[in-house]
Amino acid sequence: MSNLIITIGDERFPARFEHQAAPLTCARFQSLLPFQDRIIHVRWSGEACWIPMGERDLGLGPENATSYPAPGQVVLYPGGISETEILIAYGPTRFASKAGQLAGNHFGTIIEGLDRLAALGRAILWEGARPIRFEAAA
Repeated sequence: MSNLIITIGDERFPARFEHQAAPLTCARFQSLLPFQDRIIHVRWSGEACWIPMGERDLGLGPENATSYPAPGQVVLYPGGISETEILIAYGPTRFASKAGQLAGNHFGTIIEGLDRLAALGRAILWEGARPIRFEAAA
C-alpha cells in the first residue's frame, strides 16, 4: 500500500514508508513533508541518485541501515563521517562517499515503476539534476 508519493521531474512513483523497520527515521522524515529539492546522480555508489543535505542535523542515528540498497529503496544517511543525504537506488549500489562506505537508514521503498526509475536514473546521469518532491499519498 502506498503512503508516500515521490515525484522526480515528470515521473511519479508510489512508495511506502518502512514504519516497522525504521520508525524514528520515518517519523522524522514525515515531519518534513512535503519535502522538495533537486536530485543528482551519485559519485561513488553505483546506480543511484542522491540529494545532498550538507550539515543538516535530523537528530537520527543508524536505524535499519544498509550499505547495499536494492532498486527502489530510499535511504537516509543522517550524517557523521559524510554529509547528511538521501539516496535512491535504481540498480546495483554500494553506498559510499569520499570518506568510504556508508550505511543509510532504509526508510522508504518505491512500489511501482521500477522500470521507469532505472531509465530516469540513467537520464539524470547523462542530462543532469531533476526536481524531486516527497509528499504524503492522498
